[in-house]
Amino acid sequence: MTRAEIVRLARCVVRRPRWQLVLAVPLSAWTLAWVLGQLADTPLTPLGVLDWTGIPLDAASLWAQERRGVLGWLATLGGLSWAATTEQGQLPALAGWFAVLIAGEAAGYEHAVQRAMLSMVVFLVVLAAVSLTGRRAFVVDRVAVMPKDVMRAGITAAVLTAVVPLIAPGLALTRLIRPYVTKPPRPLRRVDAPLLRETG
Repeated sequence: MTRAEIVRLARCVVRRPRWQLVLAVPLSAWTLAWVLGQLADTPLTPLGVLDWTGIPLDAASLWAQERRGVLGWLATLGGLSWAATTEQGQLPALAGWFAVLIAGEAAGYEHAVQRAMLSMVVFLVVLAAVSLTGRRAFVVDRVAVMPKDVMRAGITAAVLTAVVPLIAPGLALTRLIRPYVTKPPRPLRRVDAPLLRETG
């Protein structure tokens, strides 16, 4: 996959239904704040990021940590959701990040993110191994798993998932600089319509 295709995929992230974009922006900001919060002396938990709201979330955090073993599996489901992300279906990337946030509250950042990434990679490796058996198949009358398709779909899922935390700052930056950017004129479309003769 070329750099131009990766850039195209990154732009594709904001080309989704409006309701998904409304859902994606706060989730993106929450995820990015959680990721950046790991650089602090005391790493932030997902609910710790929301302390500024004033909502008492200590009970929810304690509840999640008491169920660490069960909620930790949400990271695995999150990774599989990431693997299911496509250009036309980007909702699994959001669902995967939300699952990882819940798992991160229970088990911590490293455990949740590494487990999600591992489950995604293992799933893609299994599909790649299965695809080796069908690399010479003719896709005419049956479904086949082809190595190139698996690789392309895996890269697409990884890129669309990785840029989710950047949706909110990217949209904010775009809105900020849009008035200062000059766009070239669009070429006119050619209209092939027959000319009408004047009648006198």
